Amino acid sequence: MRKNKLWFWGLLLLAVLGGATGAYAGEADIHIPPLEGVKFAGLGGVSGTTLMYLGILICFIGAAFGLVQYQQTKALPVHESMAKVSNTIWETCKTYLFTQGKFLAILWVLIACCMVYYFIGLPWNEPASDHGRLLRNGVVILLASILGILGSYGVAWFGIRINTVSNSRTAFSALKGNPLATLGIPLRSGMSVGLLLVAVELFFMICILMFLPRELVGPCFIGFAIGESLGASVLRICGGIFTKIADIGSDLMKIVFKLPEDDPKNPGVIADCTGDNAGDSVGPTADGFETYGVTGVALIAFLALALAASPDVCAKLIIWLFVMRSLMIVTSLVSYFVNEGISKAMFGGKKDFDFEAPLTHLVWLTSAVSIGVTFIASKLLLGDFQDGGGVAQPALWWVLSVIISCGTVAGAVIPEFTKVFVSTHSRHVREVTNCSKHGGASLNILSGFVAGNFSAFWMGLCIMVLMATSYYFSQNPALLGLMPAKFGFAAPIFAFGLVAFGFLGMGPVTIAVDSYGPVTDNAQSVYELSQIEGRKDIKAEIKRDFGFDADFENAKYQLEKGDGAGNTFKATAKPVLIGTAVVGATTMVFGIIMLLQRMYELQVASGVAGIFKPVIDALSIVQPQIILGLIMGGAVIYWFTGASCQAVVTGAYRAVVYIKENMKLDATTASDKDSKEVVRICTEYAQKGMWNIFIVVFCFALALPFFDPYFFIGYLIGIAFFGLFQAIFMANAGGAWDNAKKIVEVDMRQKGTELHAATVVGDTVGDPFKDTSSVAMNPVIKFTTLFGLLAVEIAVTMTNQSTKTGIGAFFFVIALIFVYRSFYAMRIPDETTK
Repeated sequence: MRKNKLWFWGLLLLAVLGGATGAYAGEADIHIPPLEGVKFAGLGGVSGTTLMYLGILICFIGAAFGLVQYQQTKALPVHESMAKVSNTIWETCKTYLFTQGKFLAILWVLIACCMVYYFIGLPWNEPASDHGRLLRNGVVILLASILGILGSYGVAWFGIRINTVSNSRTAFSALKGNPLATLGIPLRSGMSVGLLLVAVELFFMICILMFLPRELVGPCFIGFAIGESLGASVLRICGGIFTKIADIGSDLMKIVFKLPEDDPKNPGVIADCTGDNAGDSVGPTADGFETYGVTGVALIAFLALALAASPDVCAKLIIWLFVMRSLMIVTSLVSYFVNEGISKAMFGGKKDFDFEAPLTHLVWLTSAVSIGVTFIASKLLLGDFQDGGGVAQPALWWVLSVIISCGTVAGAVIPEFTKVFVSTHSRHVREVTNCSKHGGASLNILSGFVAGNFSAFWMGLCIMVLMATSYYFSQNPALLGLMPAKFGFAAPIFAFGLVAFGFLGMGPVTIAVDSYGPVTDNAQSVYELSQIEGRKDIKAEIKRDFGFDADFENAKYQLEKGDGAGNTFKATAKPVLIGTAVVGATTMVFGIIMLLQRMYELQVASGVAGIFKPVIDALSIVQPQIILGLIMGGAVIYWFTGASCQAVVTGAYRAVVYIKENMKLDATTASDKDSKEVVRICTEYAQKGMWNIFIVVFCFALALPFFDPYFFIGYLIGIAFFGLFQAIFMANAGGAWDNAKKIVEVDMRQKGTELHAATVVGDTVGDPFKDTSSVAMNPVIKFTTLFGLLAVEIAVTMTNQSTKTGIGAFFFVIALIFVYRSFYAMRIPDETTK
């Protein structure tokens, strides 16, 4: 760790002292136009500021729903044995969160140094600089980045808390024999997380927009988004590594010692339960918070840069975006209650039904309601829209609505495509199970690879069709005429950003069905760890204290079914989030393009030859810088995949060795000491892996712009598109392996057999695929793109090419050192010669 600290201070010093001179212009100069004068005739002349205040009110309603549902869930009946296990998991999760909070603070210092240099250091020597104002503004921007981190961290904290309350209530509810009521508890907690997440994020952004000085709004949005992205990256990557170390360590004991699922004597089970929350609750919640924030910031920055010459038009479209974001809270809430009524009518009296059906209905219902509301609201807000020249554009409202709806449809269609490859009803998953019967773990793994590869093809085709549709409508004169004539690609880029925005139109529901999974997974574990079946006179006790006859056999079956549905819907949210990263990244890159174009125009105006070229020509695919950047981006994605999996492999190895040496088969439960030691091992290797990964991602984002800004644009596009397909392949292959095991456990009821052992091996391969590497690509892509906005300008404002090359080479070498360390400092000791 001492070496890591030395590297840290070296990077810190260079980030502060790196010298640059030149004109100051770029992301810090994103000017958000005044909103006070914007009126909407379709709403009776209501002002834009009034709509923003109504948005704040909606945020309070969404947050209130989340908090009320938490209190109601906490008040549900639960047996004390289950509540005790749930509390143990929560205490372990709390310790993990505190540890990650300290880690986040250290990494923020690195980012803060670069932000200080960018927002204060670059303009410090400008003739018109007001040093006092620069310092004050810099402090506010840094506070915005801290707000972004605290937002990601805070909603993750809430998510993990309500999930650890819901898990025991779900487990106890299963004893009543009412599967719909049991399904409703984790769905309700997931909906609470989704609504609170979107409400808090939107509240912060509206407050930045409305209550900060106009000159600070744009830079604070950038700072806020960088903070969100940093928080999500750390929590997603660390959580993904932690959970899979624990999961693999726990699962392999089923084979080694022939233990049943979640056996209390297994010291890895508590760590596994903590990991379910760290990886499948904390990670997705922080990731979701960042996704909504960064996508919104990307679109706002785009409008501010592209429509700088038409401030009234820009202001009206920004307000329209915020209204759409506010309405997603309303549509999700309404859809949830309507779906609850439909589910009661369809499944209320049934003792058994398909657990995926109510979740699927909720997704499609929300998509339909969101599309309808999008068209109605856009008509009211933009029906009388006029461009910068005062010319009416009556088609703009429906053009933008269609484009957004492409993303909203994707939010429902992509989960359906995902289920084709990961659901327990999927022919691909059943193929994985069938292969395991006679081909063992080998054919199980190969069949999962097939499912993952096929899924990447079909899902890529689906995203391509939806984006192509948005491109087609972006060529409508109503939208095309708004964009700068010199950037013919601006309208399609804006359309792609709106598709990402539409992906999130049903955001609370996407998070809800994703958060359903960790609760059902934990519920199964809580049931086993509570050992409730073995308690003396337990049936009489439950009858006396809770007023019903406990059905133990059916309860376990329903919990296992719920876990299978949870696996499926955890898988469906992953392509949606990674899709927003890729589609939204194209919009964020526009900021870099605008900066380079402005530099070129200044160069032409000065009559001095320089490095800048016409942007359209420089971005051509035949330019070697772009091709080289694409290759570099692909290389980094494959390194990232290996580095994150290596952290899991080494940590799981350490956990397995410890568990095997300390397993007490004659004990009833594992000791607290052994369980805590497994948690410590998981945390240690999660942070070691994250440290290596973050330094590499950070240093490449700093180094590459110093070599060539167009090379860096190619790099950003490369990591986005290589990352998209790598993430889809890994997520869906992992989901197929996971649910193949679930078929053996639930449908075939063959736990403890050779067939079960084969599917367990496949599942342990799929664990880091679906829950470590694939899911972490989303925040990594967005962090790199956002931080790249700052890094490019720091690089291009330098006038000394030798200095630029030297700084780029320095950071590049550091990145390579940590790439080397991510394997050779993490590898398992060689025992082949012993």
